[in-house]
Amino acid sequence: MRVGQLPIDEQLERFRAALKSNRTLTEVLARAATMGLPGWYLAAGCLYQTVWNVVSGQPPEAGILDYDLAYFDGSDLSWDAEDAVIQAGQKTFAGLPAPVQIRNQARVHLWYEQKFGVPCPPHESTEAAIDTFEATTACLGVHLLPSGRWRIYAPHGLADVFNLVVRPNPVLAPRHVYQAKTTRWRRQWPGLTVLPWPERPA
Repeated sequence: MRVGQLPIDEQLERFRAALKSNRTLTEVLARAATMGLPGWYLAAGCLYQTVWNVVSGQPPEAGILDYDLAYFDGSDLSWDAEDAVIQAGQKTFAGLPAPVQIRNQARVHLWYEQKFGVPCPPHESTEAAIDTFEATTACLGVHLLPSGRWRIYAPHGLADVFNLVVRPNPVLAPRHVYQAKTTRWRRQWPGLTVLPWPERPA
């Protein structure tokens, strides 16, 4: 039986085991927990790509360009406040083999349209921001609690992740973002099934 067909509790167990095989990922989680960032999650690519590597027999860290650390602080939307966190993060994550990209999800609406060409309503939480990622397969977050337990946010479940299925999530990100990312992903993980971007009715 494929992992994506297992009961969700068993999928979660396999998910945690896959992620723990990526030593950089577990180190980023441990260091992120020391920063005290509100609403933080390690999110998106480093999570599902680690699983893809495990499922496809590649080294756990293969093809992972960076590690995305998302947090939510609506108390100060200035670039200076976010940059202070980014600078602190450079010290916290120094020495790792891949960069850690830190972004305040409360500020995304301030720059999203200029970068991607479509307006972004203000997010209300990190989870709400994760919900808008370009593929449902990418809508993932992991947070390390003080007890050492992992909080896993996976609004679309884990079956697609384990089954190497990439499903578009056309709620915010435009088609070209999805297509550019899936083109790169297919080169690294040729076993992926990439579902097409839906055609919108005229």
